[in-house]
Order: sequence, then C-alpha cells, then structure tokens
Amino acid sequence: MTSPEQPLHVGRPNMGSRERFHELVDGMFDRAWFTNNGPLVQEFEQRIAEHHQVDHCVVMCNGTIALEIAIRALGLTGEVIVPSYTFIATAHALSWQGITPVFADIDPTTHNLDPAAVEAAITPRTTGIIGVHLWGRPADVTGLTEVAERHDLRLLFDAAHAFGVSIGETMIGNFGDAEVFSFHATKFFNSFEGGAIVTNDAELADKARLMRNFGFAGFDDVVHPGTNGKMVEVCAAMGIVNLEAIDEVIDRNRRNHESYARALAGVPGVELLPVGGDGQRNYQYVVVTVAPDAGASRDEIVAALQANGVLARRYFWPGCHNMAPYKALYPWAGSRLPVTEQVADQVVVLPTGTAVTDPDIDHIADVIRRVVTGARSAS
Repeated sequence: MTSPEQPLHVGRPNMGSRERFHELVDGMFDRAWFTNNGPLVQEFEQRIAEHHQVDHCVVMCNGTIALEIAIRALGLTGEVIVPSYTFIATAHALSWQGITPVFADIDPTTHNLDPAAVEAAITPRTTGIIGVHLWGRPADVTGLTEVAERHDLRLLFDAAHAFGVSIGETMIGNFGDAEVFSFHATKFFNSFEGGAIVTNDAELADKARLMRNFGFAGFDDVVHPGTNGKMVEVCAAMGIVNLEAIDEVIDRNRRNHESYARALAGVPGVELLPVGGDGQRNYQYVVVTVAPDAGASRDEIVAALQANGVLARRYFWPGCHNMAPYKALYPWAGSRLPVTEQVADQVVVLPTGTAVTDPDIDHIADVIRRVVTGARSAS
C-alpha cells in the first residue's frame, strides 16, 4: 500500500461551511466591530452554554489564558494537585502565577488522575485540584469531588479534550467549581484559537469577565485586577460555524475510531484505547498503547509511521515532571509516578478527523502491522 499524497497529521483542523464563515465575517466588517465583547462573541458564549447545558460561559483568547484566569478567580495559592500526564499548559498555568503544581499519578486504564494518589499528595499548603478529562474520557468526577470536599479544596477541570462530552445525561461543564475548554486549531472543535470557562457559579463568571478585560466594569471604571483575555470576533465566527457542524465531525470521528478498531484487530501488542463510559463522547483522539512485548517499541512504530507520511505523535511524553522547569525542581517525582511514566512510554496518537479516510486508516494500520510483525520475525 502506497503512502498518502499529503501527510496525515494528528490535530489537522476541521472546518464547517466556508460560505457561512464568510457571511459572518462580512457582517463583522459591516459593523466594524472586531473585538471588545462583540455580538459574535456574545452569540458564541450563549451557544456554548446551551450546548453544554451550563449557566455561564466566558470565552477567552485561548485555553491557557482561560485556565490562568479560572485559577486566579478561584483564589488558588500555595500548592495545587495536577496530573503530570497532560499538556504542559496545565502545569504552567499554575507556576506562571507563583503556584506550585504537585504531580499525582494516574489510573492505568483511564489515564486520568487517580483520586487516591491525589489524597496522598495533599499537604497543609494545598488549596485545590485540577483534574483533566484526558482523551475526552471524563475524569473520576465523583472520586475527585469527594476528596475536594473532604479537605475543603477548590476543584477545577481542564476539559480541553472534552467538548461535547457528558457523564450520563450531565454535560461536561457542570462539574467542580468550573471547567475550562480549549478551542485551539488542533482540537476537533476549534475557533482558530480560543478557550472558555464554563460554570454554574454566577459570581465566579462575573469575576472572570472582569479579569479578561483588565478589570473594567465600564468605560472608565476599573474595579478588579485583570489582563487581556478577550476573544476577537473572527475567532467567534469560526467557533459558531464549527459548532453548527459539530455533529458531522463527531460522527466522522466515531466512524474513524470504529475503522481503526477493525484495522488494528489482531496486531500483537498494540491496543486501541476504547472511548469508555456512559454518555456522549467526541471521539476526538485515536489512542493506542504499545505493550513492552509488542515486538517493536512505541518509538519504532512512530518512526515507521512518519517515514510513511503519517505524522503520529507521542502524547504526552515524557510527562510534565520530566520537562523544564519541573524536572530540576522535582528530580525525584518519577518515583512517585510509576503509572504516568509507563503510560507516557507506551502511548501513540493516530490521525483522525474529517480529512482522514478509510484507505488512510488501512494504510496506517498496515504500517503498524508490518513494523510489529517484521520486528517479531527478525527476533
């Protein structure tokens, strides 16, 4: 099987109707209103709140700023417990504000924060927990909530992977004190760049709105410390268009995931991570784990895929605790994170989205099968 003419990327952007986007942008130009809480931003916030059945949505220029503002609005200080197996922004959003991220281990099956490991990491300086809904599989919300309530801690969720996801009938966005989305171009649902805080806490939402606009409560009335976290109108236009097409994208992702399951069936030592759980899923990521006895290492598989036009990725290797500045600050952290280190060495994420076809998936699976079985034969 030949390589695809164009490289297959993890995180290649999805996009709804170009005509609809141009229509919204034309309206933006007609109004000459490009930023500062314009009508497209307001509509985008309303639509996200309705989609996730949550009271308040405050959109931001990106997901990292949304995390930083949520952390500050919640009054977090001292130490906050987070997984190391996440994108570095989760930890940086804390340390950037002088807060110490304390890394706790994950569950080997879900790859999400382990509530027992969180409880073991609590100290008198702990003020909060940030759970991550990794791969769009909800974190153990019940377990983390119980730990937070037992120790009087704030609970925030990084829901960058979990747009459109629910736990049973309850949509993500309704858990903890608040949850934070990312609408980066690599996410299956994007607004070019952007993010949002969603919450049912009106006071928290009001504070976040002040903080994203320098603390202005009126033209000349600054009432709170703040920064510039505003989303611009053109990004809101992209978000609205993609929200209108989201069901089609999720359906394509779902069919891709099913095709990968068929194509990879029987490949020794390579396991497709199921979406799992009871509720809606977005099928945003196709995640496989490569066992130590697979016959080829995870890195050998990634190298073979890249040599054949498939830009697969090692996510989130090697873990935040092994990156700067945390590796120098906590050189012993790995000894407390055995599951994190094991998972980080085994995971590879494969391309999906509207640009990926069944022949593409067959090609990817064929490359993986050949490198695994070839390595086994050579041994």
